[in-house]
Amino acid sequence: MKQVVQNYKSGELALLDVAAPACKPGGVLVRTAFSLISTGTELMKVSEASMSMVGKARSRPDQVAKVMQSVATNGVGATYRKVMNKLDSYTPLGYSLAGVVEEVGAGIEDVAVGDLVACAGNEHALHSELNWVPKHLYARVPAGLDPRHAAFGTVGSIAMQGVRRGEPQLGDIALVIGLGLIGQLVVQLLTASGVRVLGVDPDPGRCELAGRLGALVCSTPGSGIVDTAVGELTDGHGVDQVYLAAGGSTNEPVELAARLSRDRGRVIDIGKCRLDLPWNAYYEKELDVRFSRSYGPGRYDPSYELEGRDYPIGYVRWTERRNIECFLDLAARGRVDVEPLITHVAGFSTAVETYQRLNDGELKAVAVLFRYPQEAPAVTEPVLASAPVPSPVRTAHPMGRVRVGFVGAGNYASSMLLPHLAERGDVELKQVATTSALSGANARRKFGFAEATTDVDGLLDDDSIDAVFVVTRHSSHAELTRRALLAGKAVFVEKPLALSEAEVGKILAAIEESGNDRLQVGFNRRFAPLLNEAKTQFGKRIGPASVRYLVNAGRLEAGSWYNQADTEGTRFAGEGGHFVDTVSWLLGEDPVSVYACGTPGQQDLQIVLRYPDGSTATISYATSGSTGFQKETLDLLADGKVLRFDDFLRTSVFSRKKWSSPRIPKGRDKGQKSEVDAFVDAVASGGPMPVPLDSLVSTTLATLAVNTSLATGVPVRIEVPS
Repeated sequence: MKQVVQNYKSGELALLDVAAPACKPGGVLVRTAFSLISTGTELMKVSEASMSMVGKARSRPDQVAKVMQSVATNGVGATYRKVMNKLDSYTPLGYSLAGVVEEVGAGIEDVAVGDLVACAGNEHALHSELNWVPKHLYARVPAGLDPRHAAFGTVGSIAMQGVRRGEPQLGDIALVIGLGLIGQLVVQLLTASGVRVLGVDPDPGRCELAGRLGALVCSTPGSGIVDTAVGELTDGHGVDQVYLAAGGSTNEPVELAARLSRDRGRVIDIGKCRLDLPWNAYYEKELDVRFSRSYGPGRYDPSYELEGRDYPIGYVRWTERRNIECFLDLAARGRVDVEPLITHVAGFSTAVETYQRLNDGELKAVAVLFRYPQEAPAVTEPVLASAPVPSPVRTAHPMGRVRVGFVGAGNYASSMLLPHLAERGDVELKQVATTSALSGANARRKFGFAEATTDVDGLLDDDSIDAVFVVTRHSSHAELTRRALLAGKAVFVEKPLALSEAEVGKILAAIEESGNDRLQVGFNRRFAPLLNEAKTQFGKRIGPASVRYLVNAGRLEAGSWYNQADTEGTRFAGEGGHFVDTVSWLLGEDPVSVYACGTPGQQDLQIVLRYPDGSTATISYATSGSTGFQKETLDLLADGKVLRFDDFLRTSVFSRKKWSSPRIPKGRDKGQKSEVDAFVDAVASGGPMPVPLDSLVSTTLATLAVNTSLATGVPVRIEVPS
């Protein structure tokens, strides 16, 4: 199938052939009939992509701050790879469409195959021939509503949410600043609510259009016409609400809003305009400034959008889905008319040209629709429409190549694992399977996979694949590992191996059934060159050791999927295995018991591990520390010696003679390349896996035991099944 994409680094727009998405439970597969270009949001993104790197940084200071934090935590090298991977990737465009349900996923009963639906979401309602859309991001289109008009459902709900934030009442007088697509819809929604509306826009044509759609007076800023009309209509008091639907870098909209608002009026920001509020003007009138967040309640909440958990109507009357349904109903009953807004309808095959004409200013438009073919052409494999897919230069290997399949190709896989595989001459990247077709297409373009697909089953069943990398969300690791082992593959799975003892048991049962124990978990720290050198310098340990490992983990962003403990496990269950494995490797033993306690809410944890020879280790896993401090520091004391490790930058050994490594100036090598090399070499040679299976299982059980100990308040004994 075809999809419109953009490379944010180069600014390139392309119509890409990608694998069709699978129909997952909790949603529907929709074949697009019409999709709407957001001439504000999308063109801003297209324009940003054409900027220099400095221009991009200036336009997104929030992202620059994240990059600087990543540098402090992960080093320059790792951050550079991560940022460049993200920038030099195709990203999707689009978020508002109408189409026909082609397949219904498990758990969906409100629509059927053949139903016309309006769809929302910048990850689910893309300019693409097929989209998988979760339950709360689609709405059935009322009978008789033109599919072209239904494609406005998402943008209409954005305007509607803005109006709801303004809380208009019958007889109110409102001012809409910015009469682009959103502004024109706000004008109509306010008029339908019994509000008298005035409008301001620098484009006289848009002012005239808003007048035809219900605004009493519209004019360009600075003309004085709207100022006069406000004075006459309000007896000099000012308007009840001002809706900011403008973009750009000028501060004129917020200054105009203050001048024309009544005392204690409301100013609602819907667009993305400059908001340097003139303090005196807003203070003297005690203006109520409100923000309108996208389509409505539920937006950016994974439990609502992806997991299908609705908000009770008695508490949240208008969710994003109910907003879309309401807008479609108004359009079907003629209370909102989007036909006058449609400036241009373009065939989907001309998508790249259409964007370029809009961005260059050649095509002046309020709303542009893409029209899709009724039947999508068959696609045998995903390829770039504009150019052949490049393949990395590889050298022949006398022993043959290890043929690799990847399940998942997110940012970690693309920046920390795949570059090391792609540079090896003895590795053949056969197939990558991803939930997002575009993610797979990006991996294929960058690393030279022979095929990209959304069919995980097909990849696991492919007899030509020797080894499978599982780099997906935590909840899927155990089952994918189990299936890959049963299929006879060598498996590299990112941590964690499993989220429960029952999952560990199923993996061990699969190993016993298949006789295949070719398994490695991505515990990369034991492969870090700096730690290996420190262990060598410390020498053989004789007596029991005491270890202190401080992990300054930091806080997660509110929307991070790591916070989804119900489905993805606790944060420590997800990444704590790294630290348990590192300590066990340094000591050359596997833990026999685990005791854990935590601060209220279990944000900061203290974990005590006991080992067979009497050694103990305390892992302090904290989220409340300063981001300016190192992430990982470790001290190991034994036999009159001390090993000191400072966050992959420097390490020292204190004994009769002190040894210190040179400080690493260019970044932190956390061992990913070495662990990938060790895995591939083991697969190629048939030799033992780099980490014994018992150790992988012991580390996983010890990590899971932390939650058990927190719940019971007692130590948990670790017993690896024989």
